[in-house]
Amino acid sequence: MKDYIEERAVAIANYIIDHNATVRQTAKRFGISKSTVHTVVIK
Repeated sequence: MKDYIEERAVAIANYIIDHNATVRQTAKRFGISKSTVHTVVIK
């Protein structure tokens, strides 16, 4: 996996955990779609 992809996945996962955020909240924070959040987190 490319480093920047892994870094983004970790950042998104950490945000969800630290803020007890929903997929919608996370998508809005990172400026990405809900589908992208889901895809990044499950892989």
